[in-house]
Amino acid sequence: MKNMSASRALLLLVVAMLLHLVTCTTTTTTTSTATSLHNTIIKAKTKTSSYPDFQLLNVKQAITETKIRPLKSSQYQELSMNIPNDSGSEGKQKLKLVHRDKVSFNKKFHNHSHDFHARMQRDVKRVVSLIRRVSSGSAASYGVEDFGSEVVSGMDQGSGEYFVRIGVGSPPRSQYMVIDSGSDIVWVQCKPCTQCYHQTDPLFDPADSASFMGVSCSSAVCDQVENAGCNSGRCRYEVSYGDGSSTKGTLALETLTLGRTVVQNVAIGCGHMNQGMFVGAAGLLGLGGGSMSFVGQLSRERGNAFSYCLVSRVTNSNGFLEFGSEAMPVGAAWIPLIRNPHSPSYYYIGLSGLGVGDMKVPISEDIFQLTELGNGGVVMDTGTAVTRFPTVAYEAFRDAFIDQTGNLPRASGVSIFDTCYNLFGFLSVRVPTVSFYFSGGPILTLPANNFLIPVDDAGTFCFAFAPSPSGLSILGNIQQEGIQISVDGANEFVGFGPNVC
Repeated sequence: MKNMSASRALLLLVVAMLLHLVTCTTTTTTTSTATSLHNTIIKAKTKTSSYPDFQLLNVKQAITETKIRPLKSSQYQELSMNIPNDSGSEGKQKLKLVHRDKVSFNKKFHNHSHDFHARMQRDVKRVVSLIRRVSSGSAASYGVEDFGSEVVSGMDQGSGEYFVRIGVGSPPRSQYMVIDSGSDIVWVQCKPCTQCYHQTDPLFDPADSASFMGVSCSSAVCDQVENAGCNSGRCRYEVSYGDGSSTKGTLALETLTLGRTVVQNVAIGCGHMNQGMFVGAAGLLGLGGGSMSFVGQLSRERGNAFSYCLVSRVTNSNGFLEFGSEAMPVGAAWIPLIRNPHSPSYYYIGLSGLGVGDMKVPISEDIFQLTELGNGGVVMDTGTAVTRFPTVAYEAFRDAFIDQTGNLPRASGVSIFDTCYNLFGFLSVRVPTVSFYFSGGPILTLPANNFLIPVDDAGTFCFAFAPSPSGLSILGNIQQEGIQISVDGANEFVGFGPNVC
């Protein structure tokens, strides 16, 4: 009996050791796969299973990030004023980007749930306006080097967009500006201000700038401004945005400073009547495809090109924004840039399908096509937070995700999201990969934090996509976070990768 008991004990010990070995091997392999997936985002399209069909979402870390107390204004000012040239090559600058959740200028504490709901409300208005503009169909030469500037999101300022810090005038006055790839006009709030919202920096005073020069109504620059007017011989501009924000004022030529690069004679709006959701920022830096955008005004010398990386929410790394053809990276996955003559400000890309796990969702490619009349298509937009797809495509995409997450506890829908999960108490969860199939071959596989996001600090996570009220698809900034994106307007290409941030 003693020998039999000893044999059983030995057998149980061996079985336990084998189970432990299998568990450790599986965990190591899973973690390695997730890390590899994050570091190698772009995969060549060979077959549907050419990339892992699952990855890990670090629930604990994502929830912790929602509770982090943002930096104070003085701390961020130090970061913005002491930025080295870390591009590693001459002729261009790559300056640091800081994420919105780590920056706050007017709040002592960060309420993630409140900020989330406010951001979604603005996002809905933005999408409605963008669709309206698309459906309605609505340069000077600068010899400068390629350059860039730090970018920080403005969510804590009452704005869902990212901020860039630049110098305006001579001598330069540092100002926070919203960056927007879907609009063209560059503008700042100016003294005297008949109506202005609150901004972090002092109002720009044209009288203090030696380089400020008003634009006359007869100027060729004035002719390029949509809805331009004239008052006392000076060119006037007026812009309205989808969330009800607006700016009105006079057009001027002014010097802008980004990092160590000085750009002279940039056409900017000097806003004397401004209102809306730009709280904290001094104005807006338009990066759209039109001739009056900051990129468009530099196009003759700099190739109409820029590259950016919106910093990921769950890392401590930095992102960047830089301009010029030299900023175009080697090793990116390039797809054609599609132009819509009815909406020249927007950057369209070709999308052929969506993937969940090891399957390509059965969706007709026609759903994502831009028609000859300028309808439909897929727009990249830094000003929209949540990616939208036409309802038929979204529902098929969502249902495929639900089918492969049946093991996760569901939660009620939140705001614009109808697919949410209660992940309270989880350290990490296994989720299917989510991928975009681009026309021409490349597949963009998103990090888990770009499609399953916390909407409160209590463990509620939602599938971060929504249906579009029209045939237009929009690639929003949540899905763009952490991925280097480059727009080569001169050669008509958009690049994804090779870097992450």
